[in-house]
Amino acid sequence: MSSDTEPAATEARRRSSTRSVTLRDVAQRAGVSSQTVSRVLRIPDEVAPHTRARVEAAVRECGYVPNLAARNLASNRSRIVATVIPSLSASVFSETLTGLSAVLASEGYQVLLGYTDYDDEREEQLIRSLLGRRPDGFFMTGVIHREAVVTMLRASDVPVVETWDWTDTPIDALVGFSNEDAMYEMVSFLHGAGYRAPCFVGSLVHGDHRSRRRLDGYLRAAETYWPGTEPRVIDASEHPLSLESGGPLLELAGRLHPEADVLVFATDIYANGALLAAQSRGIRVPEDIAVTGFGDFELSRLLGPGLTTVALPNQSIGREAAALLLDRMRGTEPPSRDVDLGFEIRRRGSA
Repeated sequence: MSSDTEPAATEARRRSSTRSVTLRDVAQRAGVSSQTVSRVLRIPDEVAPHTRARVEAAVRECGYVPNLAARNLASNRSRIVATVIPSLSASVFSETLTGLSAVLASEGYQVLLGYTDYDDEREEQLIRSLLGRRPDGFFMTGVIHREAVVTMLRASDVPVVETWDWTDTPIDALVGFSNEDAMYEMVSFLHGAGYRAPCFVGSLVHGDHRSRRRLDGYLRAAETYWPGTEPRVIDASEHPLSLESGGPLLELAGRLHPEADVLVFATDIYANGALLAAQSRGIRVPEDIAVTGFGDFELSRLLGPGLTTVALPNQSIGREAAALLLDRMRGTEPPSRDVDLGFEIRRRGSA
């Protein structure tokens, strides 16, 4: 049975294909005046509860976000691209932002940065806040979002480029690669190199969707090469995403799966930490235990032994996303809205 909100959501999507949702649209949906909607948004305590609830429901259904910058932007152009990443500490995201900023800056655009800390609720709050500043475009990390985020972005009529993953149903445009396929290829390489007892180590916390997709690739490869064998998996969610966590995770893997011959980390951060811990504890890599990562961070290339990892086109992701955004912000249709940049298994001494 259809819900009462489905016609409104369909109507909002139809409107968003040609223009942004306006205050008048919300007023019509709620059956009140535009002035009443404005009062609810500015001074909600001065509006009757039942009227306020009706207006707030219409705001959610339409995906409307107040234009906080309208007074100062007669042209309704901010020359700002909102950028949403999961973490400020990972060098790969810094490299992506470098590529993005370099292309955008040459065209007079500035980047407005926000990070989610791998938290879906925080991402929704951040998107709502950023949309209120009326950016001309959005750079998003990942392709899995709350429905409210998708509704807001589509209703805003702002060009959006999602990155760092792959999907058949992007919000608008997409530049990335398949995390699942990348991890599958890593395990395939390990199988070909003679490893027979891999152990996946990664954070499975809700919100780290890319780590879960890497787990999916690991599980698919495990079923391909070792059918009928229970896959070894360690959830690192209780450990901070830091180099310091590598040592405790190395110890945990040795205790839970002493038979493992290679630790397949979902990120270079944990993997590099494990390498450093192994060196300090006299554990030989790869003779006693092999280690692989995902991301090819700068440190991964400098350690001895170097980290075998999945190398990603970090700066290229930023540059290609910027080019797509510029086309979309100019009203020009790019040659393709989906750009798969692929990945590479970078073989070094750790495996």
